[in-house]
Parts: sequence; structure tokens; C-alpha cells
Amino acid sequence: MANKSHTKILILGGGFGGVYTAMALEKLLKKDASVEISLVNKENYLVFQPMLAEVVSGSIGLLDTLTPIRRLCPRTNLFTREVESIDLQSRIVTTSTGIRPRPSHLEYDQLIIALGNVTSFTGQSGLHEHALPFKYLGDALVLRNHLIHALEEADIERDPEVRRTLLTFVVAGGGFSGVEAVAEVNDFIRVASRSFRNINPGEIRVVLLHAGSLILPELPDTLARFAQSLLQRRGLDIRLNTRLVGATAEYALLEDGERIPTKTLVSTVPSAPNPLVAALPCKKERGKVVVNEYLEVPDYPGVWAVGDCAWVPDRKTGQAYPPTAQHAIREARCLANNIVANMKGRAKKGFAFKALGKMGALGHHSAAGEVFGFKVSGFLAWLMWRAVYLMKLPGLDRKIRVSTDWFLDLILPLDIVQIKTERTPGIGRAHFEPGEVIFSQGDMGDRLYVVVEGEVEVVKEDSGKEPIRLAHLGPGDCFGEMALVSDNPRMATVRSCSSVNVLTLDRDAFHALFAHLPPLRGLFEQLIEQRTKAPTQR
Repeated sequence: MANKSHTKILILGGGFGGVYTAMALEKLLKKDASVEISLVNKENYLVFQPMLAEVVSGSIGLLDTLTPIRRLCPRTNLFTREVESIDLQSRIVTTSTGIRPRPSHLEYDQLIIALGNVTSFTGQSGLHEHALPFKYLGDALVLRNHLIHALEEADIERDPEVRRTLLTFVVAGGGFSGVEAVAEVNDFIRVASRSFRNINPGEIRVVLLHAGSLILPELPDTLARFAQSLLQRRGLDIRLNTRLVGATAEYALLEDGERIPTKTLVSTVPSAPNPLVAALPCKKERGKVVVNEYLEVPDYPGVWAVGDCAWVPDRKTGQAYPPTAQHAIREARCLANNIVANMKGRAKKGFAFKALGKMGALGHHSAAGEVFGFKVSGFLAWLMWRAVYLMKLPGLDRKIRVSTDWFLDLILPLDIVQIKTERTPGIGRAHFEPGEVIFSQGDMGDRLYVVVEGEVEVVKEDSGKEPIRLAHLGPGDCFGEMALVSDNPRMATVRSCSSVNVLTLDRDAFHALFAHLPPLRGLFEQLIEQRTKAPTQR
């Protein structure tokens, strides 16, 4: 366990809750050498999600919604890793491997869980394969590229049915995320289509699917009706009381059996609880960690939770606070103060906050919202929306960049450059020179290897003893499968005996084939059984 004279504070998650907790702790603790603050996040940046929809249309630059965590929290140790497991009993967090395929274990005295939610298409067949999610920065870039690609294909397509499918764009979800996304998509597609000779803007169809009777349920009915009417005047086909249940490569499938032919389906369905949070032994409500008024996790001293993954009770209503950025930021500040108070033996303060308002952009220089109880809409609301979020955007450099982008967007033509991003293939190639270690005993299994040319040796290492040579493999032989199947560390070291070329299959691709291709699974099961019984086992 950690030295009691040295306090280790570990934050999991780099969203608003996690980053603002680190910022507040740095401010409160200043240069206290007895406290070490660490943060684990798979990216080294904070995404300002309220502006994510504008990345799709190019109103702001791709990187302008990102702020490096190291600049926001210069005295915090940043681990750009994924969290693999959380052991509340042993007070240890395990992260994914880095350059060296070895597990990393982080001890803590104070743990802040701010892991947020994850995108999930569970229970909706075909959405995982054919729907475009809209939650992260990568999703915005993929969607932008896809929209441009659809226009490119429609411009040269001669089959009218295929053209209609290409020029039909469907967005599922009528909350803030869905409405802001569909508004940007609608504006972008209709303006961009003017640059394509063979596309008639009248052929474009943008559909918003919403399961409720009125979009934007977060707003008062009058504002929601205003937004709905405005979007319809701009050509949107809004389908109320309509639920998306599935998708194919050609259709969006609706609950009533209708099929909408489309090549573009964007889903902003509610996110699911983070699996790491769901696996925790503490009390949960709707998949979220239940905390008390001080943001502590009951029965687990030193464990706290904030943001989307926390069930934070409102003492006045008894309900949970909504998962918005303004709440997460203030929860983070309250939590930081309570951690410091707890460390110094002072009284903690309960969290209480009344939302300042809610606003949503509707595209085309308009918005709708409620601020301090006053309803605003139209161009004035759009100016307020931009002013509020510009002030909230962390970092002066980002404020300057976004302000410049917004100004240039008013006077320059829309950019329709498509930035193609290729997914890293599950099958790759690797080359090793004689004597190189391909992997070491004790490493985590991340790939299967197939020898194409050359030879390798498998060696069992035992501390203080001479290494034992277990096998000599050549072209056509494979190795590394046992660690992938068992999820145990590598049981031996493999090094090249000569110049070696290998094919590699990553963990995801291997497990997909192993699970769904019975002949291959049978082959590997036989191979593993032979190697387990033989003296040349690994």
C-alpha cells in the first residue's frame, strides 16, 4: 500500500469531471509535495463536446475542440492508457499496456471515478455494423468524411434509386445531441451540394427520428415547438413517435416495420453505462455509481465519483442531477474541495447547484434555449450560445482559434475537402533481424504470429537457471496463440534465429475468427492441446 505520509490521488477519466477535478486539486494543493495527483485517460486531450457538431460542417477546425490535458493540469501525472480493471478492495487500478506489453498497476489513497458513459447499440440489430455514432471527436470526423463521400458518389451515380438512397440522410435521436447534429448535417449537405454539378438540392432528404411526441424534451414545450417548426422550414423531415430498431447496409429499420432507404444513418441514442463502472461492487442506480451529497461512494472510504457515471442526488428533489457539462464541472470543484477537507480534517460540503440554463444550436445562425428562466430563440439565442460556450472553452489559445474560425466561416466558402482515414488492419506484417526478441516471457498476449520466412526459437526462462529451448519453428508455423486464448501472460520468450518475416493477427481479429469460425477454432484447440502435452509447450 501507499506510504501514509505520501497521498496518492488517482483520477480515472479525462472528461469534464476528471480534468476539472485535477485542475481544482492543483489550485487547492498548489505545490504540496506530499500529494501526488495522477489521471488516466486513453487520450491526452479534453474534448469540448458542446462544439462537436460544428466540426462536421467545418465551422471550426478539427483540433480546435481539443485542449491538451498536460496544459490544463501541468502538475498532474498523465497516463494515456485505458483502464482495464478497478479493484476497490485492494485499492489498485490496472491499465492497458503501453510500448512494452506489460500490465501497469496504479495504487491510490483517493480514487475519483469519472469514466463517463460509452456508446452502445445493444439490442438494435445492425446498428453496430451500419450506424454512425456521434459522441467522440473521431465520430465527427468520420461523419464529415462520410457525408462528402455520399455527395461524391451521388454526383456520378446514374441509377435514380441509388441516388435517392445516397442523398437520404437519417439521424436518430431528438435530444440536444441529435438536433444539433441533424441541424449541422442539413446545413452542410445543402450548401456543399452546390459544388456538385449533377446534384439537385431538391433531391436531398434529411430525416430526424424521435421516439417522443416533441423534439428537445430538455426544453419547455414552446421552445421545442419553435425549434421543430424552424427545422421543418429548412427542409427537415421530422418523424415523431418513431423509434429506430435496426439497420442494414441499405435501410434504416423502424419499429412499425417501415424501411427508409439510406446509406447514411447517424445514431445519437442514449449512451450505456461504462462496463468498468457496471462491474464495480458498489451500489448503482441505472448503471451509475451512487454517491452521497459529498460525492463519496458509500462503504468505500476514499472513493469518489463525478460526471456522467455518477448518480448525484439533488437534495431538494430527490432525483439525480442531469449529466451535463455545467454540472460535471461544478461537481468536480466540490469534490476537490471535499478531498482536501477530508485530508486536513475539515468539514465537507454537500453538492448543490441550480442549472443556469439550457441551450441548443439549430444551425443556420439560430438557437433555442432557456437562460436564468428566460426563454430565448433565433439569432439572439445563437449569439448567446456562441458567447457562452466560447467563455467556457478551456484555454486562451483555443478561444482565439475558435473565434477566428467563426469569423472566417462567415466570409469564406464552405470547405468540402474529404480527409480519408483508413482503419488499421487486423492483419499486418512484421520483420525481425537475427537475434531479435519478438516477445518476452511475462508479456501480455496481444497478437498471433505466423512465420512466413525464416526461423524462430521458443525459450523458457527461469530465474537463476539456464534458459530451456522449447521449440524451433519455421515457415507455416504459428506461435502466440495460447496467451490470446487464455488471456494469461506469455509463458515463454520467442526470438528470431535468422532474418524473419511474419504475419500478425491482432487480438480483436483473432478472437472474432476464433469465436465465429468453427474449423479454425477446432484447429487451434487441437494445436493448444498438442503443445500442452508435448515438451515443447509454451
